Amino acid sequence: MTLAAGSRLGPYEILAPLGAGGMGEVYRARDMRLAREVAIKVLPAGLASDASRLKRFEKEARSASALNHPNIVTIYDIGSESGVSYIAMERVEGETLRKLLVGGALPVKKLLAAGTQIADGLARAHEAGIVHRDLKPENVMVTKDGLVKILDFGLAKLTRVESGEGESHLPTMTGTSPGMVVGTAGYMSPEQASGEQVDFRSDQFSLGSILYEMATGKRAFLKQTGAEILSAIIREEPEPVSSINPMVPPPLRWLIERCLAKDADERYGTTRDLAKELSTVRDRLPETIGSGSSPAAAVGWRRRRAVFLANLGLLMGLAAAIVLLAGRHQKSAPVPRFQRLTFHRAFYGAARFAPGGTVVYNDSNELFTTIPGSIESRRLGIEGFVLSVSALGELAVDHGVLATAPLGGGALRDLVSHARSADWAPDGKSLAIIRRSEGKYRLELPIGHVLYESVNLIDNLHVSPDGGRIAFREIFGQLIHAKADVVFLDLKSLKTERLGVDSSEFGWARGGKELWFLENLHTLWAVDSARRRRLIARFPGEFQLDDVAPDGRLLLERIENRGEIRCQASTDKEDRSLSWLNSSFAADLSSDGKTLLLNEQLHDTVYSRKTDGSPAVALGKGRGLSLSPDGALALVLRAGPPPELVLMPTGAGDERVLKTPGFESFVGGSFLPDGKSILFCGTERDHKPRLFVMGVGEGGTPRAISPEGVELGGAPVRYVSPDGKLAFAFGEGSVRLYPLEEGVAPVALPITGLNGDEMPVGWTSDSRSLFVQSSGEDSFSVAILDWQSGKHTPFRDFKLPDPVGASMSTVLVTPNGKNWVHSYWRRTSDIYLVDWTE
Repeated sequence: MTLAAGSRLGPYEILAPLGAGGMGEVYRARDMRLAREVAIKVLPAGLASDASRLKRFEKEARSASALNHPNIVTIYDIGSESGVSYIAMERVEGETLRKLLVGGALPVKKLLAAGTQIADGLARAHEAGIVHRDLKPENVMVTKDGLVKILDFGLAKLTRVESGEGESHLPTMTGTSPGMVVGTAGYMSPEQASGEQVDFRSDQFSLGSILYEMATGKRAFLKQTGAEILSAIIREEPEPVSSINPMVPPPLRWLIERCLAKDADERYGTTRDLAKELSTVRDRLPETIGSGSSPAAAVGWRRRRAVFLANLGLLMGLAAAIVLLAGRHQKSAPVPRFQRLTFHRAFYGAARFAPGGTVVYNDSNELFTTIPGSIESRRLGIEGFVLSVSALGELAVDHGVLATAPLGGGALRDLVSHARSADWAPDGKSLAIIRRSEGKYRLELPIGHVLYESVNLIDNLHVSPDGGRIAFREIFGQLIHAKADVVFLDLKSLKTERLGVDSSEFGWARGGKELWFLENLHTLWAVDSARRRRLIARFPGEFQLDDVAPDGRLLLERIENRGEIRCQASTDKEDRSLSWLNSSFAADLSSDGKTLLLNEQLHDTVYSRKTDGSPAVALGKGRGLSLSPDGALALVLRAGPPPELVLMPTGAGDERVLKTPGFESFVGGSFLPDGKSILFCGTERDHKPRLFVMGVGEGGTPRAISPEGVELGGAPVRYVSPDGKLAFAFGEGSVRLYPLEEGVAPVALPITGLNGDEMPVGWTSDSRSLFVQSSGEDSFSVAILDWQSGKHTPFRDFKLPDPVGASMSTVLVTPNGKNWVHSYWRRTSDIYLVDWTE
């Protein structure tokens, strides 16, 4: 509810609103009894009847009122008046830390002054058994004289029973249920982001995120969507502080790194220890580095580092640790050395180390061998995809069936079908495989002996050089919302451990002590069994990691991607290229076939272009989804953060952002035939993705039209039928039709006769049939499918003029079938051997 100035709430007179948070609205008020100003937090009227929210609200007061510390806001009173619950607390004059960070990084001295106070306040709360769980710059106030106050223990979790409340003194689970994510995405700990139970070390991670932002001016985990932020917190390391702000002294950098450790056990044993170490850095910081005003200060810091360490040497153990860390940080990183192995125009896709210095690789489904230093390769006369090469020179090959063959060439010996991955054990005799059987994915070593099984897809297995562990990837979820993690399986105990690594390209190195993996196509990391990460190298360009030798040599493919568009109208004898830059991909084709909406995907820019070949017109940043029926507007997805759905004019006019609060991500979208509404797939906070229809006029609000778990998939196709009644989408394991009309029961309709290798790409004019596409090796075909009877009618066969490296092909057909646009990616590569020089 909104309280007007001059109204009364118990003994308090409301003066003015101060703001609102996730737990309630805050007002400036006067305590009429004591003649002092206070801050009043009240629950909104719409939530006052929520028993669980009310209980949590009251617990905030009890938790915070038990704390007596200068760096924690003081609670004066708790009460209820006319059904309104409120807390009266100390009013803090000052600014939030968030406002102070608007200008970028803080001077180191100011950072340490504020950070030490936050740590002191947290330490006091943790000693009282209270975890904040929503620590962020918005919940930290800084007064004009530099005093810090921690606000809002509304998400606090009691971790022990108060004396006298019961006999048990064991940790309690009050607060939220396990599996429920509570907090603010950018500042959560990995365990909090995973929905696991948290303790005081979770607040240490949040404090580390705040210190990182104070030191660099950048958020430690900043992605396009809330879901991506949570994934980054769990799996990725932030950019090193030193690379953003080299003036931050090493002891502070190392403290921040320790707070941001993925494994809670690697953070501080108590927050009091953290606060003491932070105050030690503050107290012993040389004045010249404290100002953070010039590069000369950094030079001064380096010149006085020996003195600084000598002072810290009063604690010999700490001094020794710092010296060791300093040496580790100053040691020059090994430099990658590249040697090219292949020289044909192709996309190779796989390469493996083999005995004797030989490398085995794929080229157009054939196997070849080469030796580093030679420009020639030898054909093995074997067709298939190389999976692994044993220490004894035996190949494991996928040619539709898992088979083996000698490295020197020869006939394939078929072993098992439905195998997704295989790797030889170190003895060169046993083969580990993953295959699907009875609806589950099974990891077997040797073949037939099941070690692990899951309903989730598992693949990419690698047996460690000592034969004691297997690393593999497990994927759960569907379509682009699927999540993946690399898993270690101990072959003695059969226990598994997830590493928090979302990568499909990895291999054992350093004799099995580390797993090396490629992230974002260019960054090579190492991770060990304790989930500690180590940055190895960043490569220029885009790469695929094919194999890792135990000594750390790599087989890398340098990837070149190009997006290409071909178009043909009914009046044209031949198709023509409509590509614009180097990553063109069609997003939509107008119903008359005259206007193309295209994306330059590597440049994050959307264009409109006439199909007569006239120059493309840049509309703006983002990814185009759909043209309005009159061609005047383009629906564009801008990744953010936060993500936005934008209406961009194709001619004169201003763009307009649609109001979609509460959504964390969007995938796919299309105008409805009336041009007044759109269909999109969106993911709301604490929900799975589903379909929504929304009016594009002012005041339009999203209306859910499908159950959760239904997605458009993001492909640039025409989802909505010309009559505006149906759209095809992906749900319940198959493609189905979903009604769009308001008041129609949201019951999914099956598509009769849709084969497993077919994908709907559009509708015919009468809305009774779908255009469906199926792809071959270097060609694809489009048919017309009556979705009720299942009748197929051939429409057109397409053959790529240059099939080398072509993939991800999609065709758009106008409803009358007279015009079409074909988009595809062309991927080519070169294989390199990478070793290292110090």
